[in-house]
Amino acid sequence: MSSLRWCRIAFGVALVLAMSYGAGAAEPPASLSPTLDQGFLLLYDLNFEGAHQVFASFQQSHPDDPLAPACDAAGLLFSELDRLGVLEYQFFENDHNFQSHKKLAPDPAVRDRLNAALDAAEQRAKIRLASNPKDRDALFAMTLSTGLRSDYEALIEKRNLASLHDTRQAADWAHQLLAVDPTCYDAHLASGVSQYIIGSMAAPVRWILRLGGLPGDKAAGIAELRLTAQKGYYLAPFARILLAIAYVRDKDMAQARQVLAGLRDQFPRNPLFAREIARLDATGFDSSPHR
Repeated sequence: MSSLRWCRIAFGVALVLAMSYGAGAAEPPASLSPTLDQGFLLLYDLNFEGAHQVFASFQQSHPDDPLAPACDAAGLLFSELDRLGVLEYQFFENDHNFQSHKKLAPDPAVRDRLNAALDAAEQRAKIRLASNPKDRDALFAMTLSTGLRSDYEALIEKRNLASLHDTRQAADWAHQLLAVDPTCYDAHLASGVSQYIIGSMAAPVRWILRLGGLPGDKAAGIAELRLTAQKGYYLAPFARILLAIAYVRDKDMAQARQVLAGLRDQFPRNPLFAREIARLDATGFDSSPHR
């Protein structure tokens, strides 16, 4: 299995595990009302239908808001990843398990709904950006929607080149957002993911991608993920999961377990964190620090 595919699967699983906000995190974007907060919490609890109802209701009362369809698209993607079994860590734990797993069978109806929601989010965002290129929420919606496209292409359609292009697009939108509002720490996640994925690939591949305008730096990616983990709002738990995965890849199981234990304690209703901790414990890892 390629490094790119491994990373994208890991990030997709993390996205489903941790799409929520953290206690004590930074303030959310101004237009994200408690209604959308509730929708994100339902996603985190894996209550996809409930989340969809919240986002649909929000869209009815905010027909021009680009974040409403972008959030609904997130719910559609997460529910499809859950249905297809991408949540299971052993699915990508090693190359043999991944290659021997049955081929994914995406739901065409969900795909069409997802694409329609992403198209609506991007269309609304671009209308707002045409009149105000510094519209914070429109830039956030573009960052989120392009990232979701990338996830679907990589995790479900297995179109890695297309996914890499949209990953870079998400990072570009994130940079524009940070230029407008440097305190929007959630935006660092998109560029951090891009840096980490490309920086984790083989040197010849990194060189080719750099020539194509896709630089990567694993250490810089980790630094951006840590910034989101510490100061982000909606995506802080997501960033912490990505850091846990990075620790596993570096064989630092003690750090990975510590991060997962914090998330388990913060969100006890979701059994996935405890399940991943149990898998780590079953390996009999050395708890002494390696970093």
